[in-house]
Amino acid sequence: MKWLVLLGLVALSECIVKIPLTKMKTMQEAIREKQLLEDFLDEQPHSLSQHSDPDKKFSSHQLKNFQNAVYFGTITIGTPPQEFQVNFDTGSSDLWVPSVDCQSPSCSKHKRFDPQKSTTFQPLNQKIELVYGSGTMKGVLGSDTIQIGNLVIVNQIFGLSQNQSSGVLEQVPYDGILGLAYPSLAIQGTTPVFDNLKNREVISEPVFAFYLSSRPENISTVMFGGVDHTYHKGKLQWIPVTQARFWQVAMSSMTMNGNVVGCSQGCQAVVDTGTSLLVGPTHLVTDILKLINPNPILNDEQMLSCDAINSLPTLLLTINGIVYPVPPDYYIQRFSERICFISFQGGTEILKNLGTSETWILGDVFLRLYFSVYDRGNNRIGLAPAA
Repeated sequence: MKWLVLLGLVALSECIVKIPLTKMKTMQEAIREKQLLEDFLDEQPHSLSQHSDPDKKFSSHQLKNFQNAVYFGTITIGTPPQEFQVNFDTGSSDLWVPSVDCQSPSCSKHKRFDPQKSTTFQPLNQKIELVYGSGTMKGVLGSDTIQIGNLVIVNQIFGLSQNQSSGVLEQVPYDGILGLAYPSLAIQGTTPVFDNLKNREVISEPVFAFYLSSRPENISTVMFGGVDHTYHKGKLQWIPVTQARFWQVAMSSMTMNGNVVGCSQGCQAVVDTGTSLLVGPTHLVTDILKLINPNPILNDEQMLSCDAINSLPTLLLTINGIVYPVPPDYYIQRFSERICFISFQGGTEILKNLGTSETWILGDVFLRLYFSVYDRGNNRIGLAPAA
């Protein structure tokens, strides 16, 4: 699931793999500073940097961050391996990358997979179409060897994009998406990457976790097969998944300064690494923006003077009896030295079959504050303050 800003416990066992991620600034700034983005990507090492331990399956690769909003890391596909930057997305379940057959402008700005150069590629010739909050892709299915750090999956089915919408998917610095939600969201007849890691015992525990850094000096990380507790403070609080499709949990309230601003009768929240913002029903987000920003600038309700940050209220989210504060310096992002952007967005009313009339998406704004663990073995999410 993609809502991007348009201005984006000890290791459990022997098999723990960490993949450092990178993050980038808000999309509108990236578009405005396209040359800066291109220079940044040119400067980054694109080869996998592996660190192996004979007793622990540990793999990490380091990428510098490009500021704020989108997190992505490196995988390889094929034999010999072709490298791609992908968004590790808990809000979807499919893996796809652009294909050499894709001629749309969105594909031409990214690395494209060439099946002819892989000796292990198998075409499946099934047409697919995937729709995200940030755009669509159309293509076909194939299968090949996928590698994430030192984790290897043979015969993994994935999508080869042959047509992508312009806009966000064109401007993002990653090539494709690797979905980490439940298999019920995946293309019918396919098995998601994480399920193959789990089912084929490539990892020893059916868990993965994210540390999304809010500071450039800290490396953001996704880890598979275990949890490194040095990335969080205090005890993990476990929350049961309410519906095994998205990583969806029950939320009981949302307040600011003691006033209920959402979830007044309980609601559902989707924990989504692939979404930049806090996303909710449009009418409630409109009211929150009016509360936060009674005097918008530039005729935009999401824009305000950065001088106002210190006077803004903290958002309090109550999930499974625990209150998770989100202070204004996390839900506000700097657009320039004086102009700031409020990281709330409407639109969840379009989501169907979530078993609720009110849904919120807790994206990277929330996940930079809270280290998150996704436990498929027990269908639960663990949250703790990020270190």
